[in-house]
Amino acid sequence: MTGIRVLRWGEPVVKHRARPPRDRAGARGVARAYAVAVAIASLLLALAAPLRAQDPRIADLTVEGSTVPLRLVGYGLVVGLDGTGDRSMASRDGGMTVQAVVNLLRRFDLAVPPELLRTQNVAAVLVTAEVNPYLRPGGRFVTHVAALGDARSLRGGVLWVTPLVAGPTGPAFATAQGPLVIDEAPMEANVRWRRSSSIPVNHATIPDGGVLEAELPKPTIEAGSKLFLKEPDLATAQRIAAAINAALGEGKAKVEDPGAVALTLTGTTDEKAEAYGKLRELRIRTTQRNSVFVDARSGLVVAGGDAPVGAAVVRQGRIVLAITGPAPAAGATAPAPAIPDSLPVGADAIALRLPVGTSVLEVTAALRAVDASPADVAAILLALRQVGALPIEVIVR
Repeated sequence: MTGIRVLRWGEPVVKHRARPPRDRAGARGVARAYAVAVAIASLLLALAAPLRAQDPRIADLTVEGSTVPLRLVGYGLVVGLDGTGDRSMASRDGGMTVQAVVNLLRRFDLAVPPELLRTQNVAAVLVTAEVNPYLRPGGRFVTHVAALGDARSLRGGVLWVTPLVAGPTGPAFATAQGPLVIDEAPMEANVRWRRSSSIPVNHATIPDGGVLEAELPKPTIEAGSKLFLKEPDLATAQRIAAAINAALGEGKAKVEDPGAVALTLTGTTDEKAEAYGKLRELRIRTTQRNSVFVDARSGLVVAGGDAPVGAAVVRQGRIVLAITGPAPAAGATAPAPAIPDSLPVGADAIALRLPVGTSVLEVTAALRAVDASPADVAAILLALRQVGALPIEVIVR
């Protein structure tokens, strides 16, 4: 991990003979921000407890074998940009964006020479979507839009009506259009919202922007259908099979492997549909995954935040994190961030000291309180895992 310095606990460090005086007002601000962040983290952990206690449904853990999403794709134009569209002129006729605009105008009986067109307000884009095979004509779905040319930003654009196909030579099953919705999550914590309009954005979504217009080939409920686990796990597959057999009768479900449970549904089509609907609502007890999931775009811990952290010292850029000292007694208030006494920090360093046993969510809250970037948060958690202070898997998504 480039730029990360990991110090194992007990490893000698260089002490500075002189340390610049600390900004007391700045330290109080950090401590105040940390206290608020820890309070929010504690509330999130308290709210997460009853959610973990509720057993999920089989429908939440599996996908029916014939319910494979249909992926659609299309080539379209985003219009209404404020001079941030495609700029390149790949050939004398203006390139693919200009040609697409020319073809679009021809549909309205307008003939415009390509050399007279400028596409600064237009961008060529690729439109993608996933559609449930049971969706009927008129049903709506989410579409994703990404720049295909050299547009500087898609902010403020509107997607022109775009046919969506399953393959290059296949028929169009749906169309997509509408204003683009920009996801602001990738912005760093120190970027002001008033400057958000100047940040280039080359991808966006259109909620309910797609409309199915043609009938899709519908899968049928087969007697020997299967359930595919979204996250293969042998123990979970066995619990699913046991729950189905207990509700519908022995022999109705059998584990094939950690990722599949075979079903044997008998009777008429209506009876099979009724049995399948019943088994989807069955709840089972799952084994909580011993992992920490980190959202790399926002730096937030989205799961496994109650995992404790052991003793370690990690330096990432200007941030020095020391997990040291005994954990606070039950009911005691966690100490505010402070500069450790034995860390080689510079005048511009930001140092935090937390007790052993602090949860991952509280560590994340302390880091965000000092405006650590999402990349820094993910890198520090990975470093804690590497040095052994976090003995569970860290997954960055």
